[in-house]
Amino acid sequence: MKKTIIIALAVLAAAGCTQKKNTQEAQAAGSVQPRAQAVKVMPASMQDVQQDGIYSATVQAFAVNNIAPQSGSRIQKINVEVGDFVSKGQILAEMDRVQLDQAKLRLSNAETELARLKQLYEQGGLAQSDYEAQELNYKVSKSSYDNLLENTILRSPISGVVTARNYDRGDMYGMASPIFTVQQITPVKLLVGISEGDYTKVSKGDKVTLTVDALPGKTFSGSIRRIYPVIDPMTHTVNVEVQVPNGDRQLRPGMYAKVAVTFGHNRSIVVPDAAVVRLQGSGQRNVFVVEDGVAVQKEVSLGRHFDSQYEILSGLKEGEAVVVKGGSALRNGASVEVIE
Repeated sequence: MKKTIIIALAVLAAAGCTQKKNTQEAQAAGSVQPRAQAVKVMPASMQDVQQDGIYSATVQAFAVNNIAPQSGSRIQKINVEVGDFVSKGQILAEMDRVQLDQAKLRLSNAETELARLKQLYEQGGLAQSDYEAQELNYKVSKSSYDNLLENTILRSPISGVVTARNYDRGDMYGMASPIFTVQQITPVKLLVGISEGDYTKVSKGDKVTLTVDALPGKTFSGSIRRIYPVIDPMTHTVNVEVQVPNGDRQLRPGMYAKVAVTFGHNRSIVVPDAAVVRLQGSGQRNVFVVEDGVAVQKEVSLGRHFDSQYEILSGLKEGEAVVVKGGSALRNGASVEVIE
């Protein structure tokens, strides 16, 4: 019996030791602190950030002229073709000259008669009213001749490129469409729809830059020539006319362009784009800052993105220690260790 009691006491003692050991191990495991995550930080700094907007537009000719006579007539001569560059005043086509020659003869007769009557009038042999009547007849003949000359010898009113020819030599012009279309492409212009929120930020003479898909890698400079006075109630935009010199004629009407319009500068906080963390499933953007060895998550509002940096419009203060490396796996309130 004694032996049985001794064995039972020994078993109880062993069980107690095992329980104590397990309790000590559990306490030791609970006392182990999670390892601080290594991060790299930099202070949030203020910079001058250029403000601009990117807009889509189509290149247009600066001026478009449709060349045609005032009335129907037969085309006697065609001097240019589509694609030809023409100068202001260059003869493009010539119409039938019958009416012009007749008008020239009438003008010549009127001029001769006016000279004869003027001599009589100065000698006192002609009434003033008769002289003035012939003077008026001469002026009417001169006006008629000048008008017929302009509509018989067709000249380009601008320097540009011929973009359409709708008739051939010998055709009877019937006024259905112009004989030629000439477009001025030095300079060119673009109509850019500026949002009404930025309307007050642009002025005549402001510089712009643009690129076109047809000429990759090339950038063109221009300026704002005209600001339209009304805002479109449907799109809430206002048209701004941009003029580009286009001296080398590389830009052509119809090209699709992206126009960068500058609105000045903002004094804003700037952080590397690697510091900005997107909250999954929403459009929220956050950054982490380190405060007393702890990561603190802050929601921010972003402005412009440039040179691998973001402009921060709100949510950060200048000088805060922003996590720029190691922030993708951080959680709000996590312990961090700042490394150089």
